[in-house]
Amino acid sequence: MATRDEIIDFCDSLLEIGSFTDYGPNGLQVPGAEEVTKIASGVSAHRELLQRAVDAGAQLVIAHHGLFWDFHPRALTPAMAERLRIALTNDLSVAGYHLPLDAHREIGNNVLLARALGFEPTDEPFGVVKGAPIGCVASHPKGVDAAEFARRVRDVTDREPLHFDFGPRRVRRIGVVTGAGNSEIHAAVALGLDAFVTGEPAEHVMADAREGGIHFFAAGHYATETLGIRRLGELVAERFGVEHEFIAVPNPV
Repeated sequence: MATRDEIIDFCDSLLEIGSFTDYGPNGLQVPGAEEVTKIASGVSAHRELLQRAVDAGAQLVIAHHGLFWDFHPRALTPAMAERLRIALTNDLSVAGYHLPLDAHREIGNNVLLARALGFEPTDEPFGVVKGAPIGCVASHPKGVDAAEFARRVRDVTDREPLHFDFGPRRVRRIGVVTGAGNSEIHAAVALGLDAFVTGEPAEHVMADAREGGIHFFAAGHYATETLGIRRLGELVAERFGVEHEFIAVPNPV
């Protein structure tokens, strides 16, 4: 058993949340039970994730996409009220870690995805969002055949990515910005990268990839952002001796 505040303090410190300007608050968003024996992790703190966490016996949910965002209306919508009702009536704490989790150099979404693809992250700053480089440049000493690299993207994310095949036949250096990072294709081209992996596409990226001579992969916002939050949950379980369950709620976007 651990306390909610011990776990939140650990996550806040590990991810250095004070170093980031974000689209919403990072850290504890809804305080629930003070004692925690089980945590649930998941990509997005919506109704299904929260209800399944309650059903699984968790006292704390740690999500990559928390409940509150600057672009949401300030007055509660019926959907948001229902999410909060689930949390409050079940004494369920909810915490969210967004850009700090994307950016982390050990358990972040971007470095974990790069490593899962067989590439080693470098120290080059990449994918600047709200003043902080959250992306990852990674390299492979011998390079990987482009068809093999595409297969790896598909296998790691467990879905068929949108692939604009305009890069070299051998992929040696890649850029990764998970989620909605498609605009960073311009930075990837400027760095001379062979491939750029993100979650969501945009209309302009096909021409950008063709004209920049780069492979572009949109492998799903959800699918590219499961690794970091799952690993954070595992770390909390290892450190505090609590049970952890990653709750998958797949989203085709």
